[in-house]
Amino acid sequence: MAEPAENRLNEALAAWNFGGQIVGAVRYGKGHINDTFCVYVQTEDGGCARYILQRMSAAAFKHPDQLMANIVGVTDYLRSEIAAAGGDAARETMTVLRTRTGATWFTDSQQGAWRVYPFIEGTVCLQAAETPALFAASAKAFGKFQRMLKDYPAHTLYETIEKFHDTENRYANLMKAVQADVMGRAKGVEAEIAFAQTRQADCSVCLQALREGRIPLRVTHNDTKLNNVLIDKATGEGLCVIDLDTVMPGLACNDFGDSIRFGANHSAEDERDLAKVNFDIGLFEVYTKGFLEGAAGTLTREEKAYLPWGAKLMTLECGMRFLTDYLEGDHYFAVHRDGQNLDRCRTQFKLVSDMEAQWDAMQAIVEKY
Repeated sequence: MAEPAENRLNEALAAWNFGGQIVGAVRYGKGHINDTFCVYVQTEDGGCARYILQRMSAAAFKHPDQLMANIVGVTDYLRSEIAAAGGDAARETMTVLRTRTGATWFTDSQQGAWRVYPFIEGTVCLQAAETPALFAASAKAFGKFQRMLKDYPAHTLYETIEKFHDTENRYANLMKAVQADVMGRAKGVEAEIAFAQTRQADCSVCLQALREGRIPLRVTHNDTKLNNVLIDKATGEGLCVIDLDTVMPGLACNDFGDSIRFGANHSAEDERDLAKVNFDIGLFEVYTKGFLEGAAGTLTREEKAYLPWGAKLMTLECGMRFLTDYLEGDHYFAVHRDGQNLDRCRTQFKLVSDMEAQWDAMQAIVEKY
């Protein structure tokens, strides 16, 4: 068990020059992976500046040096792209604040790895799209992220989480869990197992297109939920893509698809009443339009054709991960009640079925934009 981050907080704070007197540091945000603090600083002119200080999760990320190399490489590149386009680089991308020794991160006496970002003021981070316009704003931001990084050499990035969106591997892991059946739970979930088995070939669709060179490897975010875009309070536009821990080489259709999985429905992820779980084709259209506007011609014709596949496969993959965890004893995703991971699996599989029923409409929408 990792010691509380508070035990090393002062040690970490001392590693940076915040340009004034630190008046406080408090826990911040709703993230479950890293330990996040907001640092309040009284600047020399009497104003107040805020910073985000994080202890990176040692459980999730074994190589903080690789993680930070990815983030620094991408944010430095984005800053030069934004500045060249006449934008405000300090607000439109994250900035890694260097330590007193010029390093991009700090290791405390217990080997905890810390980093600092200046706080981007005048923004809001939303947990759910309260309006289609906000969903579209996040779509545009993630599309723009693709556009700005289109010439970044994706192959130079480290894979911070191995085989993260390797759908074939996720399927193989599920079948191993079924075979082992360590909790004796397979007997009660035959329908869910069969659902995945009948879609085994689907798991290879996008990966095969990549292997055959029909779609390119790109810099991808890999966690394109709405709460990973800062929305500008004044304009309501998506301003800055945040949480770059999972930035690695990947497929544009997967980034698109993960947003659809998360945002184009109105139910809780663990909703027990599947009648309330429905794929919203209207929100799919809103997001597709925004994403392609943001990407502004970056994606190839072939990549666009795979966008519906990205939506279906990210949802199927997520359902398989929940089912695998349920069969293995709920050791990966936190559960607060019995059967929660199974309920999560069922919502994802219901969304997959809905997408299959509206497949022609999904393809027509992509074609339209």
